[in-house]
Order: sequence, then structure tokens, then C-alpha cells
Amino acid sequence: MLNIQRMVLGPVQTNAYLVHDSASQTTVAIDPAWDGEQIVKVARQKGWEISQIWLTHAHFDHLGGVAGILKSVSPSPAVALHAADFPLWRVQGGAQLFGFQLEAMPEPNLPLQHGQVLKIGEYEVEVRHAPGHTPGHVVFYFPQAEVCFCGDVIFEAGIGRTDLPGGDFETLMNSIREQILTLPDQTRLLSGHGNETTVAQERQHNPWLQW
Repeated sequence: MLNIQRMVLGPVQTNAYLVHDSASQTTVAIDPAWDGEQIVKVARQKGWEISQIWLTHAHFDHLGGVAGILKSVSPSPAVALHAADFPLWRVQGGAQLFGFQLEAMPEPNLPLQHGQVLKIGEYEVEVRHAPGHTPGHVVFYFPQAEVCFCGDVIFEAGIGRTDLPGGDFETLMNSIREQILTLPDQTRLLSGHGNETTVAQERQHNPWLQW
């Protein structure tokens, strides 16, 4: 069984997720936004131990908790990120532009690419490259569980911003068309901010897609 724990953390209320497969006792942190020690505490209260960290992209509000997890878990979890976002990682995801300073961290050691298949226990996870918000943005699609962790590509009735360095509106819209709207309608979309939604709901009601 796949268990998902959402936490809303950090200065811009980012959704961080713990994903746990009860059969294999495997736990992954997706976009540990802030307060890494608190994320580890929540995991351990449930009897879960984080083995990997998966990042949809390298903005500071999605990786602010990585250092805390790396310090709190031994052996240190692998950190997964698309190589096109490594330059953004190296400048702390733009944290200083917003008045924040993050702890220094080693570079991610699990480079992601489009079409790659990850696993949480017996659950296969498809990595889909979906640039536009950042050059290396990816989404994590769990076909067996009918859920997609879509970061800041699409939100309930919204889309990711494209006015930050590396953003591009047309690229983002193309990613939504090719990597989100091609998923089954019932697929749950767990975004980086705000409420859960579905592919069908956004196809029908998202004002950015009504053209």
C-alpha cells in the first residue's frame, strides 16, 4: 500500500511529501521544502526511514529541508534532481533573491532524465521532464497508484510562474499538454502549492487551459 503524508512548510507554504510503501518499508521525501529535521521527525513517528529525496525542481522553497534531512538520517539519502537544474541548485535555488540563506549541501547524486523509471517498493515511478517553470523541472508519475507529483507545473486552477530565471511560458504550456494532460483523467495531481486536484478537473476548469 502506498501512503502519502503531506506537510505544508516554509515561507511560501510549499507542499512537501513523504511517500511510503508499507510492503517494502521504503520511504521517499519529495520536495522537502523546509524544516528537514521536522520532516524526519514526522517520518519516524510513523516508523518510516527516509531512503531517498526526490526533487521536482531546484527552487529554494522545494529544497530548503534537504540539508536537515541529510544531517538527521544515516546513511544519508540519495538526492535526485534533473541535471538541467544543477546550476539552480548551485545558487541555492535563488534563495538570496528572496532574502534567505540555505545551508551548503553536496550536489545531488542521482541525476534524473526523461523516461527514467524509479521505484518505491513494487511501485514503478515514471520521471517526466516538464520544463518551463525551471529548465530541469520533472514530475513523478505513479501509474499503479494513479497519482502524479507535479511540483510547480500545474496547480488547481493555475499554472507555474514563468517570470523567474529559466522560466518560459510556451515551454511550460507545452509541458502541461504533453506531460500532464496525456495522463488518465482520474490521475491525482499533487502540486507544490495548494490543493490536490485531478487531470480531469484541470482539463475542464483550469482557466489557463480553456483555449
